[in-house]
Amino acid sequence: MKTDTMPREKITHSEEETLELARRFSENLGPGDVVCLEGELGAGKTRFVKGMAQHFGIDPADVQSPTFTLINEYNGRIPLYHFDCYRMNRLEEALEIGAEEYFYGEGVSVIEWPKLIASIIPEGAHWIEITAIGPSERKITFDNKQN
Repeated sequence: MKTDTMPREKITHSEEETLELARRFSENLGPGDVVCLEGELGAGKTRFVKGMAQHFGIDPADVQSPTFTLINEYNGRIPLYHFDCYRMNRLEEALEIGAEEYFYGEGVSVIEWPKLIASIIPEGAHWIEITAIGPSERKITFDNKQN
């Protein structure tokens, strides 16, 4: 399923369904693609990244939220660069770790809490909002425009 043909909104009823949706979403991603994940704490952003990682041949158990390191790099068929901007205080922090080089590099960049660095996110990034609507249910909204 092409990322531009994903449904605008999808309800998942389990963690496995969320992982599967992320795997399907990732099928047509490639180097230089940027995915922005929005949602409250505990909404399932990192779970979605685990599904993306699995598509690229990365063990989802290796995927951890990079809250204290700002970025985790995972090597698979295509590298996956996982950013977490939650604790960033200034845009310069993203620039100091070379965020823009990652965005235009050899892998796929996925950013949790992207609005904190919105001014440097490339045009054409995929924006996804994840909302918890029950203990295991998630509403996942796809939009190719910045919110």
